[in-house]
Amino acid sequence: MSGAEPAADGRLRCPWGLSTEDYLAYHDTEWGRPVHGDDHLFERLCLEAFQSGLSWLTILRRREGFRSAFAGFKISAVAEFTDADKERLLADAGIIRNRAKIDATLANAKVLAGWGEGELDALIWSYAPDPATRPAPRTLGDVPAVTPESTALAKELKKRSIRFVGPTTAYALMQACGLVDDHLADCVARGGGS
Repeated sequence: MSGAEPAADGRLRCPWGLSTEDYLAYHDTEWGRPVHGDDHLFERLCLEAFQSGLSWLTILRRREGFRSAFAGFKISAVAEFTDADKERLLADAGIIRNRAKIDATLANAKVLAGWGEGELDALIWSYAPDPATRPAPRTLGDVPAVTPESTALAKELKKRSIRFVGPTTAYALMQACGLVDDHLADCVARGGGS
């Protein structure tokens, strides 16, 4: 499996981040950086669920469309969406028009609107593994798709009525939101640098 590779600027990066400018910017400035705040984590949770079965690039390129369609992912606003809003979303070409994923997003917002402020943040971050117990991956083959922590997080979210988040989606969320640093050992972005 592939280790870190040089980008056009000569600096080593995770190979997946080199295929397009969109990926490079996301890799260098967002992926693996800590994300906090219930609304911000709700957005990431939703986008990871929409990505299931698709390329992340598809989601990344439609992110502004998603933000517009879902009221900036403000939990309290999305929780108030009506059946008319659902029909609007199903007709919106700026997002992924998957009924099950849209239904899950709306249902999850309704559940989360009943939680206390900071509760989603605290819950998700409580599953962050101790970084000292995780060696930096040297190759893409060293990066897992699922971990015991992501399995436990997915199970807890499901227990709390959050839909469309299995262990693989939970781990992608953990990677994207900085609960784990899966930038390769030689990657310039490892540890938040770039």
